Amino acid sequence: MKPGDHPEFFRFPAPEGRSRESTLRLDGEGRFHHDDAPVDHPKLAAALHTWIARHPDDGRFILTNGYDWTYFTVDDVPFFVRSVRAEGSDADASEGDAILVLSDGSEEPLDPGTLRVGPRGDLYLAVKPGADGGPFDAKMTRFAQNQLAPFLSEEGGAPVLATKRGRIRLPG
Repeated sequence: MKPGDHPEFFRFPAPEGRSRESTLRLDGEGRFHHDDAPVDHPKLAAALHTWIARHPDDGRFILTNGYDWTYFTVDDVPFFVRSVRAEGSDADASEGDAILVLSDGSEEPLDPGTLRVGPRGDLYLAVKPGADGGPFDAKMTRFAQNQLAPFLSEEGGAPVLATKRGRIRLPG
């Protein structure tokens, strides 16, 4: 049993002489920084993405590995959609689901009803609806946005994104 499985885990004080606040920051492009220096080690950066959660009491973003936890800063959103693929290896996009590959390595189907366009034209959506503290906001990388092409059509001059979970008219 990990300490994180204890019901009071997030209420325990920080170890003696330490703080639960950190200088870790996730920028708007999905890169972690520590003391304003980029976290360049690929495995550490990947691990940090898998440790993202919300504190159960105050809702602030935390990093937790089940043995310890700390608050960190999120500039934009905690998760990023790295890529999109059609459900199944030879799936016809018009008949299937769009599967999102998130920055923490998890995969889930796209819910078109949660899509929205940000002020700079980036696509945002809700992910991890069943997770503790979820749903979470996510931003699609440009690469992932380009992979939506098989799910797009045009209706009355406006783009429409459609999957088997629903359809949404996007601002043109």
